Amino acid sequence: MRARLEVCLRAVNEVLLGKQSQVQLAMACLLARGHLLIEDLPGMGKTTLSHTLARVMGLEFQRIQFTSDLLPGDILGTSVFDKDSGQFIFHPGPIFAELVLADEINRATPKSQSALLEAMEEGQVTIEGATRPLPEPFFVIATQNPVSSGGTFSLPESQLDRFLMRLSLGYPAKAAEKALLLGDSRRDLLARQEPVLDRASLVAIQQAVAQVRVSDALVDYVLRLVEATRTQPQFAWGLSPRGSLALLAAARAWAYLDGRDYVIPEDVQAVLPSVAGHRLRERADAGGHGGGALVQWLLREVPAL
Repeated sequence: MRARLEVCLRAVNEVLLGKQSQVQLAMACLLARGHLLIEDLPGMGKTTLSHTLARVMGLEFQRIQFTSDLLPGDILGTSVFDKDSGQFIFHPGPIFAELVLADEINRATPKSQSALLEAMEEGQVTIEGATRPLPEPFFVIATQNPVSSGGTFSLPESQLDRFLMRLSLGYPAKAAEKALLLGDSRRDLLARQEPVLDRASLVAIQQAVAQVRVSDALVDYVLRLVEATRTQPQFAWGLSPRGSLALLAAARAWAYLDGRDYVIPEDVQAVLPSVAGHRLRERADAGGHGGGALVQWLLREVPAL
């Protein structure tokens, strides 16, 4: 299975140039059964990454364009009366896919945002009194513009916490952008990609990732990181138990992608910025977003052993 995952990573990196670390983090997020938030400017490859992941992993893909007039029913689906049968027939919305791209999630109103985030948390939706399960696997990639952009509704901390990871792709390196300009279009490359995995294989890999071994010493390191966020004065608040579970799940997935069945401190350090950055905030910057400087402090000051 690991060999096929390496083929998946190579295939995605052929389309999204120069972003090997971000691609591996996105793959780890999927294998850890989490959801991914990508915050970046338009045109950085967020949609391309989502399309390519769905293609090579063999997942059914749906895209939802979030706008200010989007309604929860546009996401979840609705029942329509059928005059021939005399009954209401449920028409599922785009949320009933295995990989859902929620594009520009912070352009929708909080009510529509909550409809998606509830589905992410519960793995099911309740519509008109009926509970309907979502597919397995179920992976949401949400993109958002920087919070300083006009016409956006910032996600509150309780909703940000639903995402296992937050990434930023950033500008490509000069060599990667030159290859992008001289090579085939990303759309043509994507059309030529063939699925490497299927749904059953991905579920089996997710189950294997959950069994990656974690030692007591490694758990103690995670606890030291979490305790530092709760006791040091520069943190506005500490990581919740959900945050510590997310950190361990992401580290397991990173270890599996590196070909190991056990977690080492370097796995935790590799995923810490993307797992903890959106969950932390400096006390002196209570109105801001993100804790990149705090994460660097944790990596520098909290001993691994």
